[in-house]
Amino acid sequence: MSDDLWLLLTIVGCGLATFALRLSFIVGGAQIKPGRRIKAVLGYVPPAVLAALIAPEILVRQGSIDFGLDNPRLLAGAVAVAVAFFSRSVLATIACGLIALWAAQRMI
Repeated sequence: MSDDLWLLLTIVGCGLATFALRLSFIVGGAQIKPGRRIKAVLGYVPPAVLAALIAPEILVRQGSIDFGLDNPRLLAGAVAVAVAFFSRSVLATIACGLIALWAAQRMI
């Protein structure tokens, strides 16, 4: 079997598996009643995923973890966290974080 065909079959197989997994929750999800603890735990999933996506971008610099004050992304991230905490506004958080990043990159 050629490499191109094998790659195509792998992509199609992964797509079908993903579709089947998601469809199973849509079709059978109405019959499953999660308990109070499960609902409480699932509330932590979105912040955990967001942190897992953002943390490497903020902390990893040139292949290693950098907690130094010369890391502009870390400084901008701290500003964004503070703005998010006090304003509870996504737009203000993004705007202030970007402005802080641009300013920190200019200064450092």
